Amino acid sequence: MRRTHPEVPRPFKVPLVPFVPLAGVLVCLMLMFSLPSENWIRLVVWLVIGVCIYFLHGRKKSVLRLSRSS
Repeated sequence: MRRTHPEVPRPFKVPLVPFVPLAGVLVCLMLMFSLPSENWIRLVVWLVIGVCIYFLHGRKKSVLRLSRSS
């Protein structure tokens, strides 16, 4: 939005710009790595299932595929 509409007023700015975003990332990483390994296994399993569904659906409903077959 800063590139497309630079004239729009922005009433909120993040304080301490380099520190706050980095602290947020570090806290999130700390929380993620403190999870037990069962959660990571669940994450990987659901991620694989989701990616399979995504690509199978995309292959079936692809606009490029449908335009070639007609």
